[in-house]
Amino acid sequence: MAEKRDYYEVLGVPRDAKTEDIKKAYKKLAVKYHPDRQQGKSEQEQKDAEEKFKEATEAYSVLSDDNKRQRYDQFGFAGDQMGGGGYGGFGDFDLNDILNSVFGGGFGGGFGFGGARQRSPRVNRGKDLQTRVKVTLSDIAHGAQKKIRVPRMVACQSCKGTGARGGTALNTCPNCNGTGVETIVRRMGFMQMQQQQPCSHCHGTGKIIKERCPDCGGQGLLRKEDIIEINIPAGVAEGMAMRVSGRGNDAVGGGVPGDLIVVFEEIPDPQLQREGNHLIYNLMIDFATATLGGKVEVPTVDGKLLVTIKPGTQPGTILRLRGQGLPSQDSYGKGDQLVNVMVYVPESPNEQQRQLITQLSQTPGFKPTESAKNRIFARLKHLFD
Repeated sequence: MAEKRDYYEVLGVPRDAKTEDIKKAYKKLAVKYHPDRQQGKSEQEQKDAEEKFKEATEAYSVLSDDNKRQRYDQFGFAGDQMGGGGYGGFGDFDLNDILNSVFGGGFGGGFGFGGARQRSPRVNRGKDLQTRVKVTLSDIAHGAQKKIRVPRMVACQSCKGTGARGGTALNTCPNCNGTGVETIVRRMGFMQMQQQQPCSHCHGTGKIIKERCPDCGGQGLLRKEDIIEINIPAGVAEGMAMRVSGRGNDAVGGGVPGDLIVVFEEIPDPQLQREGNHLIYNLMIDFATATLGGKVEVPTVDGKLLVTIKPGTQPGTILRLRGQGLPSQDSYGKGDQLVNVMVYVPESPNEQQRQLITQLSQTPGFKPTESAKNRIFARLKHLFD
């Protein structure tokens, strides 16, 4: 048998720790090693967690009691032989009492412990639904309203969602006596734990059907296609999801409807590429415009915009149109639109073009100088970063 560890070491607190600190330390360990948290782990891992849970509970039962703690501080583990009922093992305390004192009402709500207290029937909740909605760059830039068709399960009007003929052909569930919950007793070594879960007979409703509704066959729900209008916020992106409350499936036997999860699917734009909240447009201009400058129209999410091409514009030049990008959902302001300027060089010049270009090539300033090369390379450095 493994040697018992010091109680202070078990809880990870100093010997002068206050009672509140001891309580917090135990609460943390109880949550970590609780059996319900060990589902899916190996048998050995579950066994180790059980031992650590019992060890922490024993330590807390001693250190949280002033008399037991005083004897332990003075005599160590021999203190359980010094009168007062002892404190070794699990024979002198009730696990549920300890958990109730630590968690304020037991573990019953979230972790499976708790006394055999009765609960009112739980409120049913319908299943969530998920659908995909396609959005354009214009939708993303400005927000939009869309009507979508959603097949969903709605409460049968004949039985008001109960599944029983006329909505009244119901009996109280004999398994849970109408509470909607049943108690399962589990043993872990010296400990006995009670776990409450939805009744397996009535699925938590507290009622069982005496006579099925002929319209829905006792299901309480019927399939229907609803047209739902949704507001798409500006700035959404591919894969983002929006929850529309109460537009999922209705709940069997009444209760709270589920939600509709709308996942956005971005339609690629034929001209504008998205990079976060920025937009990129590849602009092709001819050799003459790049050399002499001019005005060129470029598309944006708000329509055409006239931009100025400066004389001597080089291929790879980036023009920034501030505020012409997409809004951000996380912050104020909008992204920019970046215009990537590319220069078209004639692929098959005719004889006349060849002669003119040859003549131009002999003129001063037509061919790049070393200083011009360095200046242009420095300006286009972003292409290689």
